[in-house]
Amino acid sequence: MTRSPFLAFATLLAPALLAAQSPVAAAFRENAAQYGKNLVAASETMPADKYGYKPTPAQMSFADIAEHLAKGNDYLCGAIGGVKAPERSKVGPDAGKEALIARLKETFAFCDQAIAKLDDSQLGEMLPFFGRSLSRAAFEIATATDWADHYSQMAIYLRINGELPPTAKKKAM
Repeated sequence: MTRSPFLAFATLLAPALLAAQSPVAAAFRENAAQYGKNLVAASETMPADKYGYKPTPAQMSFADIAEHLAKGNDYLCGAIGGVKAPERSKVGPDAGKEALIARLKETFAFCDQAIAKLDDSQLGEMLPFFGRSLSRAAFEIATATDWADHYSQMAIYLRINGELPPTAKKKAM
């Protein structure tokens, strides 16, 4: 059976057309993938014995940041994608490096699934956000800036502890 060249072309072009029709959703998915990669890599870079590190008593420890991110991912991505986050067992900051990394990976995988079908048609929809309402667009921006904020925290903690953050490492050519 011969396939129509048009059908083959349309099949290849469809994902690009969908992204072009929803550039904000596509950008948010790309942002989630990149920050997921960077935040997990930062968590893997910090030595296990430094997970309790915090620059001052008032600041979060590295482990606190990892736990906070995991909880936030379930809440933020679930709300943005309009899906319920899975029920998870508690993984606190004292759970250790491996458990916190595993949980962070789980929650970024949930984010990928929750926002997979996101499109720009509902950017103006109002969603509950910590006692107030935000548009879905504002919710996406708040989530992206939260990831950036916490990556910068992790990067600083890494540098203070003699480690190079993942985004500062030279890429292999």
